[in-house]
Amino acid sequence: MITKRLTKREEDVMKILWEAGKGFVKDLLKKHPEPKPHYNTFSTIIRGLEEKGYVAHNSYGNSHEYYPAVTKEEYRKLFIKNVVSDYFESSYKNVVSFFVNEDKLNVDDLKELIDIIEKKKQI
Repeated sequence: MITKRLTKREEDVMKILWEAGKGFVKDLLKKHPEPKPHYNTFSTIIRGLEEKGYVAHNSYGNSHEYYPAVTKEEYRKLFIKNVVSDYFESSYKNVVSFFVNEDKLNVDDLKELIDIIEKKKQI
């Protein structure tokens, strides 16, 4: 189970890897937007992600083909759980209130959320 948070740079690399599915460092680096990090920096980030359990690899001689060991959905759940815990006193109600107060959710959105909750209870 993953528990360690990712840095912004690590998240950027994971997004590339999730999109690509797998790849060698040189191929994944090509997908990185400008400004691209140095090859060695990028490789170090990937190896760090592997140490944290987010990435795994297949070896082909001295080459390593990396692939995500954690799905984007698994990371999303951890990330949201941490944000709610750290910034909203572990209350999802506080999260919704925040978005309402920021004018990011309106009454129609809230009605739709209620419908989703009620449908889920019926299952």
